Amino acid sequence: MVQIGYTMMTEQAGPADLVEHVVGAERAGFDFSVTSDHYFPWLDEQGHAPYAWSVLGAAAQATERIPLMTYVTCPTIRYHPAVVAQKAATLQLLSGGRFRLGLGAGENLNEHVVGAGWPAASVRHEMLEEAVEIIRALFAGGYVTHHGTHYDVEHARLWDLPEGPPPIGVAASGPRSAELAGRVADLLIATDPEASIVGDFDRAGGAGKPRVGQVAVSYGTDRDAAIARAHEQFRWNVGPWPVNAEIPTTKGFAGATALVTPQDVASAVACGDDVDDFVAAVRPFVEAGFTEVALVQVGGDQQAPFLPWAAKELLPALREL
Repeated sequence: MVQIGYTMMTEQAGPADLVEHVVGAERAGFDFSVTSDHYFPWLDEQGHAPYAWSVLGAAAQATERIPLMTYVTCPTIRYHPAVVAQKAATLQLLSGGRFRLGLGAGENLNEHVVGAGWPAASVRHEMLEEAVEIIRALFAGGYVTHHGTHYDVEHARLWDLPEGPPPIGVAASGPRSAELAGRVADLLIATDPEASIVGDFDRAGGAGKPRVGQVAVSYGTDRDAAIARAHEQFRWNVGPWPVNAEIPTTKGFAGATALVTPQDVASAVACGDDVDDFVAAVRPFVEAGFTEVALVQVGGDQQAPFLPWAAKELLPALREL
């Protein structure tokens, strides 16, 4: 049976609201939660981008059961991997072992802010693999000194380590990243329900490991309003990931999506309150071999109506997949 997760979308709500939302998700019965880690929203209309790690620390204290996960953190430019290792170990302790560290090669939108440039995708994958190596070495305990192709670590040690380190997930969108995830990760992360990504992950060493997907939905009793909200805040979601990863500003995303229509969004995002539409949005992930799917409810101010509806109507239906 597929596990159904809840997304704390930092681009559409402030930090206190995000913690309140994940408490509500735990109460509603979601199996796990994930958290985006952005410096910018994709679009100005979303209006938020608090520091995800502070939100996660608060969420770890405010919840009791629900697992937490970054979806995803880029450990290569904005954050040094040694610092990511420290943050992740601390979260694992604060959450009582409920944290998973989801990592990815990043987006120009968030990484440009430190002025270090934006490498080609092939270089970003090299950096990600080296970052995972550093993080795992620090999770293992003791002092770490590393002088690699992209990073230096000098006499580093994590002084507060959990008994079990957080599992590491790696985001994949194509064959190269799926192969990387299969080699170095404990789980696969992907936002497209592509069986080929799962297959590449399995062949590279990921067979039997969790596969975590994510899909946006826009619940509302007024379907037209739900479509309008999804178009306003999530029209970037219809663009291909290789393009989205390169755009550095919200103005760039506004320009790239200027010709996207509400109907374009409605064809990609389940909108309204028909449970069957939402089940249909999740089913491709199950058929592609994903074991977990996190839902993103579009609209920071729409979590309060979504969560009780999900508990009563949606989650029971999804658990029949």
